[in-house]
Amino acid sequence: MLVSNHARPTLEDVAARAGVSRATASRVLNASPRVSPEALEAVNAAVHALGYQPNRAARALVTRRTGAVAVVFSEPEPKIFDDPHFARLIRAGARALADVDVQMVLMLVHSPDDQARAHRFLAGGHVDGALVFAPHRNDELVSIVKKLPLPVVYAGKPWGSLRGMHLVDNDNEGGAVLATEHLKSLGRRKIVHVSGPLDELSAIDRLNGFKSALKLDDKAAARLTEDGGFTREGGRKAMTALLAKVPALDAVFVASDLMAAGALESLLDAGKRVPEDVAVVGFDDHVAIAEHTAPPLTSVRQDSDSQVKHMVEHLMKLLRDETVKRKQEMLPTMLVRRESA
Repeated sequence: MLVSNHARPTLEDVAARAGVSRATASRVLNASPRVSPEALEAVNAAVHALGYQPNRAARALVTRRTGAVAVVFSEPEPKIFDDPHFARLIRAGARALADVDVQMVLMLVHSPDDQARAHRFLAGGHVDGALVFAPHRNDELVSIVKKLPLPVVYAGKPWGSLRGMHLVDNDNEGGAVLATEHLKSLGRRKIVHVSGPLDELSAIDRLNGFKSALKLDDKAAARLTEDGGFTREGGRKAMTALLAKVPALDAVFVASDLMAAGALESLLDAGKRVPEDVAVVGFDDHVAIAEHTAPPLTSVRQDSDSQVKHMVEHLMKLLRDETVKRKQEMLPTMLVRRESA
């Protein structure tokens, strides 16, 4: 069958060139598992040869799919744009969704008005599913999303019951144990901790890893810990407070690289040499931070790109009605050594 040079190829053209029925060609283009390998190869070859582009509007009417996924961050906007960790997550989301030919819809949700708009949008059939970053205690977004008939995969553990929830997390507690055990192996005797805000489970998990490695009870841990709020300035202030509270400290595990950068500034101001006087380990192994501090930062690597990729793969299985063997997936962390410890 010849197709006009000026006519846009149709599904019928693809089916004819592939030597299959229109229904089979449609199943291939809609990623149905009910096609033979031969038909899949023939239809894909025909699509490539003809330059066929599916009519997304027409497909949406048939499949009830939009070809879009919401990536929802429940954080204040300054934190999203000031912390390079979030830029990395957003880039990873856009790339992973593009790889499966899905459009990303970025949503920043913080205030009650934001939550109301998010509810209307997510309930309105504008997206096929959502990837949700909602780490804070008492975040209403989690209860809002739970009530929607929408496939959702969470980044990390949200607060409350995890029953029936789909999530991909990093081994925050195990990573904190790695960091603290490493400092112990260097012969450090007075190890302190700059934590993240304790309304986030990742920060609590990292604190618990620190406590576990040093066999501390809550009271002892409180004397050796300051909350840095997951910000650079917070890390600087927390380190200054710890120097005043524990003058003999000789090592610090900091629960994020951004806070560690601030902690290093505080140590420099106090005339402390790193690592000679105080060894420092961060968490994230963020490419924009860890290699560029003075000295370069030893850090626990959590692979944000891998986490987001696993979230997207998980969500795509839900959208294809495939069985998901593990609803809740934990990814490993590892220690990357540099000059700070």
